[in-house]
Amino acid sequence: MADLSGLRSKALSVRENIIRSLEAAGSGHLGGSLGLADVFTVLYFHTMKNRPSEPQWIERDRLILSIGHVAPVLYATLAEAGYFPKDELLTLRKLGSRLQGHPGRDHGLPGIEISSGSLGQGLGVAVGMALGQRQQKSASRVFCIMGDGELQEGSVWESAMSAAHYNLSNLTAIVDRNGLQIDGSTEKVMRLEPLKKKWEAFGWHVEEVDGHNIAALAAVLNNPHSQKPTMLLAQTIMGKGVPEIEDDYRWHGKAPDAEEAQRFLLSLY
Repeated sequence: MADLSGLRSKALSVRENIIRSLEAAGSGHLGGSLGLADVFTVLYFHTMKNRPSEPQWIERDRLILSIGHVAPVLYATLAEAGYFPKDELLTLRKLGSRLQGHPGRDHGLPGIEISSGSLGQGLGVAVGMALGQRQQKSASRVFCIMGDGELQEGSVWESAMSAAHYNLSNLTAIVDRNGLQIDGSTEKVMRLEPLKKKWEAFGWHVEEVDGHNIAALAAVLNNPHSQKPTMLLAQTIMGKGVPEIEDDYRWHGKAPDAEEAQRFLLSLY
């Protein structure tokens, strides 16, 4: 477990590797991946029990990435943690690579819990895993990361109801609340607010936090509710770290060219 003082540099390294891998691929999802770098850094280097040298360690915490298109941030974090060599990040989306555009368990990459990409399914899987862990009397936790646009899927709310019904205190869900999706603002495409009240009405313990505040993220993620599933609404900025593309939905599914990548790397903060 890294201390908080070292997490910021870890997050910066994750962002650098996201940009490099997207440039090499020539396609992919940059904005959301950069926006979630701090969340992933806190999870893998501070909160979650995980062993890169033993990916199937039975006592590990599980992370379900429901928004599979932000696979670059998952891959960059896993490589930073030592699950596989960083050089392999440059094979992103290449034919035969273990790092495809959406994570797949059958690709052979260590650290991948489920294949994902079709939105709205991850929370249901996480609920099932959390129930299984409880039945096995395991102390492991289950984390599920969703996009805010993904909450427009009805299956999410069926799963939310189930998690509260079974009092799954070992389940923590995190919503990447950047307010944007591929077509623009979430509130214009399909209004989500009042989001906190909706999750509370479904029986969850809800916390709102700055998704780029390392200390705040660590405090909430390390202290889940003792009786209810926990929902973390992480207020993030799409493209965080690269000022010229921050909060720009057009970078939802766009990769930088060589010149842009170099410029973005130099502007990272």
